[in-house]
Amino acid sequence: MDWFPFLLSAQVATLATGINLVVGIAIGWLLARRSFPGRDLLGAIVTIPLVLPPTVLGYCLLIALGRASPIGQALEALGVPLV
Repeated sequence: MDWFPFLLSAQVATLATGINLVVGIAIGWLLARRSFPGRDLLGAIVTIPLVLPPTVLGYCLLIALGRASPIGQALEALGVPLV
């Protein structure tokens, strides 16, 4: 049995967990302890994944990064392949 897919998944999961842990604690500390311009916007951005289902977020990403969008056209002009 080839263990490469399992080990790669474990590495990616560990790295993603570590990054999200550090970023999440930092943002949580900022939102709980500090007052700064854009605080409400940051709170709303952090809450979006909890409120919207994954299918809606996926659709929004397709609209924003699809071939017909300005970002998608710029990426294709740079040679980045899009689905």
